Amino acid sequence: MNNHEEYVLSPSRQLTEIEEELVWKKPSSHKVSEEERRICKEIKRNWHRGEMKIANILLEGDAGSGKTQLAKALSADLGLPYTKVTCFADMDKSDIIGAILPVISTEGLEQVESADQIVLKALYESDGFQSTTEIVMNVLGVTQEQAALKMKQLLKRVAQNTEDEVVEYRFYPSEIVRAYQKGYLLEIQEPTVIRDAAVLMALNSALELDGSINLPTEIIRRHTDFIAVITTNRSYAGTRPLNEALRDRVQHTEKMDLPTKEIMIERAMAKTEYRNEKVLGILADIIILLDKSARANGIKGVAGMRSYFYWSDAVAEGASARESLYHKVIYKITTDSEEIKLLEDALKNHGLLVKLDEVEIEKQKKN
Repeated sequence: MNNHEEYVLSPSRQLTEIEEELVWKKPSSHKVSEEERRICKEIKRNWHRGEMKIANILLEGDAGSGKTQLAKALSADLGLPYTKVTCFADMDKSDIIGAILPVISTEGLEQVESADQIVLKALYESDGFQSTTEIVMNVLGVTQEQAALKMKQLLKRVAQNTEDEVVEYRFYPSEIVRAYQKGYLLEIQEPTVIRDAAVLMALNSALELDGSINLPTEIIRRHTDFIAVITTNRSYAGTRPLNEALRDRVQHTEKMDLPTKEIMIERAMAKTEYRNEKVLGILADIIILLDKSARANGIKGVAGMRSYFYWSDAVAEGASARESLYHKVIYKITTDSEEIKLLEDALKNHGLLVKLDEVEIEKQKKN
């Protein structure tokens, strides 16, 4: 995509400085994929077509197939700030909507334990631009799931401590609400793990093209620029199939698989600056075969692009291709001895282990 403005959805929209920073900047190693071109064309073509508008995208594929990278690339192409929410099993409606917090007086705040004090101060001082979860993540250095749990525990403790006090309450929106109201591109990672049906219902209604979200303080409508990109792994431990109602809200789906061998080599060169096409080709053949063999044998792990990049990089830096195959690729798929044997047999039968040994011999000659 040569023309940076080609797919920008609202050229006249003025982003704030902070929003401008949230628009993803493509690194020089980024290679535009067919999926990226196709999605951008579809979104742009239908953008002003009312009910035919495409604003909910589903990217379904294996771990490491480039789903998040593609979601970020769409942020750059469409000129929208990028943000994400990573779903987890025990998500509840407050994780979708946000939280109501009591504003405690300075004296009251001193009675609260120090970790809670730090969080509450950060929340009170926030400008409403970050979601509560994000603030807790930054202040405590925890994951999104841990931050959500911390918030729930904090609300309980604060409610018990302030029962006798007359306090003011303030609403803090979630990351989803912020993106929804301000018109960002929101990546919703792994909604398949959510257990609570009420949470899925809240998400479903939010994804209606003319949808709205009922907040405790107001009803907010979906911003015309809001785009939801749902990214989910296929056959991943702990996931269910994507909820039918949620799937029904999607207007465009991409099945994300390993790219072609040529594109794999091209991307590895851009990422690692390693230029040996022959070696990169052999490594790509091995990744492709391991991916197929793992599926055929019902092995849960994945041989994806991430493994390929790290393995290529290790080989480029002088590591043994055969040895690093285990640490960068095979053990990431499985550490079960029987499963490893199945994968090794597949590589032997296709003559790929011999080719790996040839890579080693060639490297030693050069040295």
